[in-house]
Amino acid sequence: MADEGQITIIGKDAKIKGELSFENSAKILGGFEGKIMAKGEVIIGETANCRATVEAGTVIVDGPIEGDIIARDRIQLSPKAKVKGDIIAASLTVSEGASFVGHCKVGPDAVKLSEEPNAELELKSARAARSAALNGTANANNGASWLAGTRAE
Repeated sequence: MADEGQITIIGKDAKIKGELSFENSAKILGGFEGKIMAKGEVIIGETANCRATVEAGTVIVDGPIEGDIIARDRIQLSPKAKVKGDIIAASLTVSEGASFVGHCKVGPDAVKLSEEPNAELELKSARAARSAALNGTANANNGASWLAGTRAE
């Protein structure tokens, strides 16, 4: 039987790639790339270098993370949080000073809808659209066709 007070800590000097799964809680202080799943709480520390999708009951972000976050209960972004990715949570708390770039779905229904079969496809298409917009490729034809119809005389 799992110990309720147990927390797994990934230290500052660790660099891990892959998929991690926790019965209870985890605190990421080092480098991680991949996917993190926990039934309890996941804390992304100030010293973390996290490029991952995170699914947990509660996610507390104290540092940088690039990837989507899904929390069945809540997401808390502290003043030093830097999130690049989409967020889905039943509840969201954002402290002054936190940085968030992405799409956000919050509320009890948001988590239920994210568990539907097409939810992963929606997240991927939103991420692709955001990436295209950031890279300047979104609507590139609109500007070009307008310019093509204009002549200098």
